[in-house]
Amino acid sequence: MWNWISKLENLRQAGKPFAIVTVTQCTGSAPRDAGAKMLVLENGKFYGSIGGGHLEDIALKDAVQSIEGGKTRTIRYPLGAKTGQCCAGVVELLFEVVNTGPQLYVFGAGHVGRAVCRTFAGTPFGVHVIDERKEWIESELLPEEVVRHRCEWDDFIEEASWDSERTFVAVMTHRHDVDQAIIEAVIKRPAKYIGLIGSTSKWTRFQQRMTAKGIGDAGLARVHCPLGVDTGGKAPQEVAISLAAEALQVYYGRGAPEREPS
Repeated sequence: MWNWISKLENLRQAGKPFAIVTVTQCTGSAPRDAGAKMLVLENGKFYGSIGGGHLEDIALKDAVQSIEGGKTRTIRYPLGAKTGQCCAGVVELLFEVVNTGPQLYVFGAGHVGRAVCRTFAGTPFGVHVIDERKEWIESELLPEEVVRHRCEWDDFIEEASWDSERTFVAVMTHRHDVDQAIIEAVIKRPAKYIGLIGSTSKWTRFQQRMTAKGIGDAGLARVHCPLGVDTGGKAPQEVAISLAAEALQVYYGRGAPEREPS
C-alpha cells in the first residue's frame, strides 16, 4: 500500500490545493475496494489510483472541478457505457478538497509571529511560518496546526506556490534589512495581501531605498505598512488581532484597499 499520508502531508506543507479521492462504497464488481485513494492536484497531476481506466479519467476531471469550486462532494459512477467498463457495478467516490482556502505566509517566528499564528486559528486561513532560526521555528508556543518552514526566506519564496487570490503575506522578521529584502522579492509575485510590520517612518525609509533601486509606485502601493487596522495597540497579541482583522476584510471583500505610497 502506498504511503498516501506522507504524500498528503508534503502537499499540505507546500500549500498547494489538492483533492483526496476515496472509494467509499462499491456495489457489484468494481476495480478497487472501498478505501482506495488517489491525490489529485489542480493541474490534473495525481498520485495513487482508484482503479484506472476511463473511470479514473472521469474522476480526475471531477477532482479538478472540485478543487476549482472549493467544495467537498460525493459522486456515484455506474460502471457501464459512460465509464467504458462492463463490470455492471457502482462505485461511489468522495472528493475532499484541501488547501483551497487562503494561505497566510508569516515571515518571522518571533513574539508577534507566534501571536499571529495563534490568532488566525479558527479562520479560513492556512498559516505557514518561515524562519531559519531553530529555537524559534521549533518552539512549542507555535500552534500544532501551523505549517513550519525552517529555511532561508529566499529559498522559500523561490519554491512557494503564489496565487493572486489565495496568497497573503505578513513580514515581521527580527531584522529590518531582511524585512526589506523580503518585501522587494514578494512584490514581484502575485499575492492578495502584503503586510509589513513597523512604523510609518520605517516604511518611508524602505520606500526611499526601493525607489532608488527602480521599484515603482505600483509595487510599493501593494504593501500595507503599518500592517493591520489602526487600533493603537502595540503588544504582540494586539498587533496580531489588527492584522487578522485587516486580512479578513481583504478576504471577504470588506475594504482595506491598496494604500498609496506615502
